[in-house]
Amino acid sequence: MKVSVFGLGYVGTVSAASFAAAGHEVVGVDVNEDKVRTINEGRSPIVEPGLGELLTDVVGRGQLRATTSTADAVNATDLSLVCVGTPSRRNGSLDLTYLTRVCEQIGEVIRDKSSYHVVVIRSTVLPGTTHGTVIPALETASGTKYGEGFGVSVNPEFLREGTALKDFREPPFTLVGHNHAADAAPTQALYEDIAAPLYNAPIRTAEMIKYTSNTWHAVKVVFANEIGNLCKKVGVDSHDVMDIFCKDQKLNLSSYYMKPGFAFGGSCLPKDVRALQYRAKEVDLVMPLINSVLGSNRMQIDHALDRIVDTGKKKIGLMGFSFKAGTDDLRESPIVILAEKLLGKGYSLSIYDKNVSLAKLVGANKQYIEEQIPHLSQHLCDTLDELIDCSEVIVVGNGSPEFSDALTKTRADQTVIDLVRIPLDFTKVKAQYDGICW
Repeated sequence: MKVSVFGLGYVGTVSAASFAAAGHEVVGVDVNEDKVRTINEGRSPIVEPGLGELLTDVVGRGQLRATTSTADAVNATDLSLVCVGTPSRRNGSLDLTYLTRVCEQIGEVIRDKSSYHVVVIRSTVLPGTTHGTVIPALETASGTKYGEGFGVSVNPEFLREGTALKDFREPPFTLVGHNHAADAAPTQALYEDIAAPLYNAPIRTAEMIKYTSNTWHAVKVVFANEIGNLCKKVGVDSHDVMDIFCKDQKLNLSSYYMKPGFAFGGSCLPKDVRALQYRAKEVDLVMPLINSVLGSNRMQIDHALDRIVDTGKKKIGLMGFSFKAGTDDLRESPIVILAEKLLGKGYSLSIYDKNVSLAKLVGANKQYIEEQIPHLSQHLCDTLDELIDCSEVIVVGNGSPEFSDALTKTRADQTVIDLVRIPLDFTKVKAQYDGICW
């Protein structure tokens, strides 16, 4: 393919050299004449292991050249990757000056170009930037409409400094965000020789995935350091702890617990987080991340309450009462806390959970129910049909399989608020549906 790469900084230079090495004809573009001259001499403008040798090879073979001319680059290629910087302002917002300027310059060339040109955003941008900034800039400058004279896709990079070339050749996956298949195909073709899964997503989703990834990496570093600092205080080797911790790829390092939804509860997580926080206080250690966990968890309960209040309806049915489907454990169940908040605000409440109904009679939690929440257990319904009949808002509190079928019996005047993303056939659900964070 014939590809132009705008912005010959870290991402742009690594991308340009790697695409050229894969056999594509690449034109690098930058306003900095020194960078352009350096690349045309086969030298690297940045420090990255192996990049200098790769540039010498691809420039020598004529697979890569650099220029300061936008018109030269766009007219010579079918696809333009935008890799310019999006630096932070003092208030944390992104400075999109370079991104907007490059899109305007590309658009001006597209105005006089007869063939369809695809602009690929590889710069890191927040969700909505492509639709709110990139596409308008291209449309205004080109005098044509998105999807007619030009296409747009988003192709986030996941490169680490020091291992960028290896990361490019062996990524965890390749991600292409697009609205039209015609825009995705040329971007996907760039990666035909990369042995990694390729995922397509809407543009806004692709933009968000990059930020989700980087923020998660930051959280992991801070979490490990806070655990390490506490280990140091209590005389434990933190590397021994984390080495064994990381061996668990079923729960600790996995997709488990990584589904957005409702708050955590039960007899273990809240208790153990509190105990760790208390131990840190005893040794005069501040752990900002870990100390924020329970507060953030409580806020998710408040988010659910807000969703219910916003409906303006007063008769609420809770499907599920235990903190987890298939159990009768009500200890620190976030649904119990939600129910108490609803009663405190004067809502009419109906609750169905077959496991809790059984526990009320014979289960291990019988004493807990009788002593701690007798005011709530009296709101238990015997059947799901009973709950549905008397409720205006139905809240799905855990993932019990029977709830999916039950929701097909809802009415058009009802609202379903789903806290767990239960599997549903929406063609059979008449009620208005609302997910807590989707």
